[in-house]
Amino acid sequence: MTLQTRRRVLGFAGAALAVSALPLCARETFRLGLTPVFLDNDAEVIGHLRAALEAALGVPIELEQRRTYEEVTGLLLEGSVDAAWLCGYPFLQHRLALSLVAVPVWNGQPLYQSYLITGKNDDASSLEDLRGGTHAFSDPDSNSGYLVTASDLARRGVRPEGFFRRTIFTYGHRNVVRAVADGLVRSGSVDGYVWEALAKAEPDLTARTKVVSRSEWLGFPPFCARVDRMAEKRLVAFRNALLGLDQTEEGRSALTLLQLDGLISGDSTLFEGIEKRIQDYEKLR
Repeated sequence: MTLQTRRRVLGFAGAALAVSALPLCARETFRLGLTPVFLDNDAEVIGHLRAALEAALGVPIELEQRRTYEEVTGLLLEGSVDAAWLCGYPFLQHRLALSLVAVPVWNGQPLYQSYLITGKNDDASSLEDLRGGTHAFSDPDSNSGYLVTASDLARRGVRPEGFFRRTIFTYGHRNVVRAVADGLVRSGSVDGYVWEALAKAEPDLTARTKVVSRSEWLGFPPFCARVDRMAEKRLVAFRNALLGLDQTEEGRSALTLLQLDGLISGDSTLFEGIEKRIQDYEKLR
C-alpha cells in the first residue's frame, strides 16, 4: 500500500470513527500544548488550526503555548494539557510515558530533514567549513534545530561548544533563519520543513541564506499524549479529528496554511533515525 493510499484509507477511517463516536460534553475544553519553536506564534496558522479542531471535536480548544519544548513536554507529562505537538526528540526522551497520537504528512511522507544553513554569499560547503564560527540553534530539545548537528559533531568526537566559537538558542526556527540572513551568526540548524515553508511565504528572507547540507529523512514532529490517557474518549476523538482533517473544509484550510497533506497514525519506526542520533550524541554527554 502506498503512503498516499494509506493516508486516504486512514482519513476515511478517522472520519467514520469521528461520526460514530459520542460527542464530547459541550462544557469540556480540550487543552493542546504548542511551542513557538515550531509554529513561531503565527496567529493566522494557529487560529485556523484551532478552528478546524474545534469544528471536528465540537468543544473549545484551549491552546497552551510555552517558549520551549521542555516546558510544553512538562505540561503534557503533568497532565496540564491533554495532548501536545512535540518533536521526535522529546517524544523519544520520554518514550515510556508518551504515545503517538498522529504524525503530519508533508510532501507525501511523514518525514522531514534538518538543514544546515549559512549566509547566501558564504563559501562554506560542509559542516567542517563552519568550524570556529558562530551558530544558531532553535531549542536544545529540537531534533532538527539541535540534535542533528550536535550528533554530527559527536560522531567527529567534539561537542558544539568545542567546534563553534559561540552558539545561541533562538527558540524558533524562523528566528534561526533570520539570525543567519541578518548576519547575526554565520550558520544555523533549522527544520527543513520550516525553511521550505518560509521559502514560499517569505522568499526574500530565505533568499539571503543557503542550504549547506541536509540530513537524512527523519520522523516528522508528532502529536503526542500520555500513554495512560490514550484510551480516554477525549483523546480518541482528538486523534480521529487529526486523522480526518483533510476530510473537512476547515481542516483543509488549516492544512493548506501549514503546507501539510494530512496526518496518519504513524508508529515508532518513523523515529529510529532520531533514536540513533540520540545514542551517538549521548556518547559525548
